[in-house]
Amino acid sequence: MNVVIKNLKENDCACDALILPFTEGDKGLYNNLDISLSSLIKKSFSKEFSGKQNELLLLPAPMDTKPERILLAGLGKKDKISKEKVRQAGGKSAVFLRDMGMKKIALSTRALSSLKMSATDFIEGSLLGLYTFKKYIHENKTKKINSLILLSKITNSLKADLHRTETVASSVNFARDLINTPANDMTPSRLADAAGSLKRKNLTVKIFEKKECQRLGMGSYLSVAYGSNQPPKFIMLHYHGAKGAPVVLIGKSITFDSGGISIKPADGMEKMKYDMAGGAAVLGIIRAASELKLPVNLIGILPATENLSGGSATRPGDVVRAINGKTIEIISTDAEGRMTLADAIGYAKRLKPAMIIDLATLTGACSIALGNVAIAMMGNDRDLVDKLKKSGDNTYERVWEMPLFEESEESLKSDIADLKNTGGKSGSLISSAYFLYEFAGDTPWVHLDIAGTAWIEKEKPYMPKGASGIGVRLILDLIKGFK
Repeated sequence: MNVVIKNLKENDCACDALILPFTEGDKGLYNNLDISLSSLIKKSFSKEFSGKQNELLLLPAPMDTKPERILLAGLGKKDKISKEKVRQAGGKSAVFLRDMGMKKIALSTRALSSLKMSATDFIEGSLLGLYTFKKYIHENKTKKINSLILLSKITNSLKADLHRTETVASSVNFARDLINTPANDMTPSRLADAAGSLKRKNLTVKIFEKKECQRLGMGSYLSVAYGSNQPPKFIMLHYHGAKGAPVVLIGKSITFDSGGISIKPADGMEKMKYDMAGGAAVLGIIRAASELKLPVNLIGILPATENLSGGSATRPGDVVRAINGKTIEIISTDAEGRMTLADAIGYAKRLKPAMIIDLATLTGACSIALGNVAIAMMGNDRDLVDKLKKSGDNTYERVWEMPLFEESEESLKSDIADLKNTGGKSGSLISSAYFLYEFAGDTPWVHLDIAGTAWIEKEKPYMPKGASGIGVRLILDLIKGFK
């Protein structure tokens, strides 16, 4: 969808539908519009529409105005207005109008400005909500909106905000495409190709093949790859946006997770293509950071592999050595994500980072604890944790801090190795993070478990079913404040 800014009055904008946002019960927001438009709104208010959150009403426009139709879009109560409610209204409005066959729509910014809300939040919700994944449908008859006209005075700051919004939304949708792609097409090699497609002057990409990973001592990561015929790809991207110590983002990148020999139940296993959602989010973040030229030295690491149960697969009871020399007894081959992340964190520490953030669909326990409404967060750096909380509130990609109690160390003790890869079902959300903490050590580090939020079973106002692309907007909000 092409978004353009035009300094036009509402009644002078030729379009299929003009969107007028409303707060609940406030029909006077558009009193100074053209008389016929104001009259139409007053007649419709209360009887058919009141402005409740995500409420919509489509009306034929008066004959003497250029829009064909008027869409009244509810934002909810005025005293509870928020960026998130504006985003939701954007998603609901755009999807509704698309499904009604509209091609050219427009948004009045009059009410949003009076409420001191940004129209770009509405645009963000629209762009995210309109996402579809129809690559594998032979006859794709999906309706599309071609353009959205933003009715506003044209300023450099608005143009900059719109550019950022479009870049962030397209990067979320880029990540969604990767996650939604079936595992027979989204192999570790294809994920490496996707990373390679991001190369530009300020962004370099390096792929470590199996032999190089062996030379580096990545026995933990490689142990996951042994059961698959697909070669592992340890993917590293470096965005050179500033000097100084890098911020390292690590994304779990299991392109398909069968559980290995500790095989998962068949029910729902087809969704395990989304086990690389953390890696996809990292690619989306770096893509946007590069396009926006954010002033940050950023490194992304994706330890990509499949986790299958072939004849060479790692067995429960095997012991492997990680990049930092620690030995790990493998209790469950379905606790594979932490094995790949352990070596990724170990390698990241060699780069002398300012901080490490990992994003991973790590545990089913995360979904049990927090459902699909929040990311579980654990870390060893209070300042970074607090900043992520704030960014979570800003983007509504909310995080909920869980503890890193020392008692978890006891559950990871092995009789024959330095540690084991699972502490059992009890407290597994915390013990799995503590396993990663064993490798992060004193380096500022935060772990984000996105297992409950990376895949959506029921569509939300700007999140269609399937991959959510969560983490992209969260981390971009965080790093935009870095100096």
